[in-house]
Amino acid sequence: MPAVELRRHGSTAHLVMNRPEVHNAFDDGLIAELTAAIDEVEHDDSVRAVVLTGSGGSFSAGADLNWMRGMAAASEADNLADSLRLAALMRRLQFLAKPTVARVNGAAFGGGVGLVACCDIAVTVDSARFALSEVKLGLVPAVISPYVVAAIGLRQARRLFVTGELIDSAAALSMGLVHEVVPPDQLDATVERVLGLLTRGGPVAQREAKRLALAMGGHTPADAERTDAENAALIARLRVSPEGQHGLSAFLDKTTPAWVG
Repeated sequence: MPAVELRRHGSTAHLVMNRPEVHNAFDDGLIAELTAAIDEVEHDDSVRAVVLTGSGGSFSAGADLNWMRGMAAASEADNLADSLRLAALMRRLQFLAKPTVARVNGAAFGGGVGLVACCDIAVTVDSARFALSEVKLGLVPAVISPYVVAAIGLRQARRLFVTGELIDSAAALSMGLVHEVVPPDQLDATVERVLGLLTRGGPVAQREAKRLALAMGGHTPADAERTDAENAALIARLRVSPEGQHGLSAFLDKTTPAWVG
């Protein structure tokens, strides 16, 4: 079974993360398949808009447990390569030349928050919860940080980065991570309404409008690639550091890190 399903409905491409048994958590396979799907729709002129969602009851729980075990045991160089692949995924989604809609059907943690932040429009169910809990593992939300800061602002990002706290959909709405919060039975209708709005714009104009907005915000693909390299190096270093190793081990062993008072 593929980790990501690409479903076409008219001029809309739906990218569905399809690992519900692990809450659509990231591993090498999902990262590779989602990157490939984004590249495919990028070059498909019949696609006017892209919807990103998860199967089952979660959007994405961030890093997969087994993937984290591998990262904990890997060298700094291997961790760097892993981080660069995730960074490339986020960058491709951020700069995809088609309007993107995050259909947030449930919890989004870590890299899942990054995916939401990279989409142009985000609609979430009211029961969804969000967290950037990396500091609890002795790590940081490195490669997703530019996109999260752009979405919610520096002040909110500073709080969430250092507390790692869980927030609800109302808080996500108030800080700009999502644009609309709806009951589960209204999620699809709301996404369809948004897609209807998108059909009214010219595809070339929408591509240029998206590029313009990003450029006015100081975001270009070249700058993002340079930042991604720096942030990937940072997370690779932290994963093999004593604190990162201790935090990952505590999480995987379900024990309490020594720094918790």
